[in-house]
Amino acid sequence: MEKVKRYTIVVVAVLASLTLSMVFVGIYYQSNTPKRLYPSEIREYNGANLSSISDFKENSIKGPQTIDVSTYRLVIKGLVNQTVEYTYDQVLSKFEKYQKVVTLHCVEGWSAKILWEGFLVKDLLSEAGVKSDAVALIFYAYDGYSTSLPLDYINEKDILIAYKMNDVVLPPERGFPLQLVAESKLGYKWIKWITEIEVTNNPDYLGYWESRGYPNNATLPDNWLP
Repeated sequence: MEKVKRYTIVVVAVLASLTLSMVFVGIYYQSNTPKRLYPSEIREYNGANLSSISDFKENSIKGPQTIDVSTYRLVIKGLVNQTVEYTYDQVLSKFEKYQKVVTLHCVEGWSAKILWEGFLVKDLLSEAGVKSDAVALIFYAYDGYSTSLPLDYINEKDILIAYKMNDVVLPPERGFPLQLVAESKLGYKWIKWITEIEVTNNPDYLGYWESRGYPNNATLPDNWLP
């Protein structure tokens, strides 16, 4: 009987030791497993694999910007029937939302394929009313960045202004509250932290990088096209 008791004690001790070892291994594994920066983002859409939000490289002119959404306004001005401005909540509630998978190609040589969700730029312009002599749009950002695109391109390509990427509301470093999805254009046209859209009759406006020698048409090389 005494032998059985001793045997039972040994077995219990071994099992307890194994259990503790497994607990410590689990804790070690959890503490050393990289955490996803954006845990709720989706990485697949309609059978297509998507890049991660964290695949983007930080290359903004003044670093990531933080905008107070309670005071944020999107202003639409210039060759319009009336200047209008929207709060962030008004943009989200007033306009139809669309989704589109589009790849951003940066001149630095990297790319990111993302599911964007947002609003058609032409819908955002509708209340202001675009005048007949308008040919281009100038986009201005919170950090002083700017760029321009032809109005025909905006309308014919159904260009979006996004508020989500991979089903995640734009993080501050990715352009919250709004970023332009400049489909088929190089990354310097994908302006972040948009605060103003100016409707203009000037097709030759040069934005931040364009005025420093980058081509204004920002055409993708053939080998970068989908």
